[in-house]
Amino acid sequence: MPVSIDKLIKFENKVAQLFNSGKLKELIHLSGGNEKKLINIFKKVKRGDWIVSTHRNHYHYLLAGGSEQKLLRMLEEGRSLHICDRKLNFFSTSIVGGGCSIAVGIAWALKEKKIKNRVWCFVGDAGEGEGSFYEAVRYVDGWKLPCIFIIEDNDLSVDTPKSERYGFSVMNWPNCVIRYNYKRKYPHVNTGTLVKEYM
Repeated sequence: MPVSIDKLIKFENKVAQLFNSGKLKELIHLSGGNEKKLINIFKKVKRGDWIVSTHRNHYHYLLAGGSEQKLLRMLEEGRSLHICDRKLNFFSTSIVGGGCSIAVGIAWALKEKKIKNRVWCFVGDAGEGEGSFYEAVRYVDGWKLPCIFIIEDNDLSVDTPKSERYGFSVMNWPNCVIRYNYKRKYPHVNTGTLVKEYM
C-alpha cells in the first residue's frame, strides 16, 4: 500500500513530539518538506531493489515498505542514525557520503550475478561534495552499474549554504545522478527545542 504525504508528515511529527518529551535519548535527523518528491522517486523503486540511505532516513525507510512500529522501536533504541533492515534491502549510515561505496559494491554484485535490480543511493548536498561521491559516480557511470544516486538538495550543509561552500560552482553529473531541491522543515538535527532533561 503506497505511503501518503499525510502519513509521512504525521509520523515525523510524532517522532518530534517523542523527542521533545524526552522519550528519545539520541540525536534524530527529521525529514520534512520533501514528501512529494520522495514519493515520486519511490514509485520507480521495484521489489528487490536496494536502498542506501543517510542519517536522515525515516522517510526512505517508510517508503521502502518499512513498518512504522519497527522504525519507532529502532528510534527508541537509539538507532536513528543507522536504520537497517535486511529484509527490505535497506541500509543507512551516518557518515556523510559513506553510503556511496557501499552502493557501488552492491551494484557491482548485482551486475556480476545478472540480477535485474538496482541500487538507489541517497546523499545530501553536503555528501555531493565528498570525494567518495565523485569516485562512486564515476565508477557507476564508467562501468554502467545498476545504481542511481539521488542528491537531496536543501542547499545546506548543517547550516551553511552552497554559495558559501562552493561559490557559484555547479556540477554536471552523468545520468546516474538525480537531484531534487527542497526547503527543509526541521533544523539539521533534532527539533530546535531543548529538552529539560538535557539542560
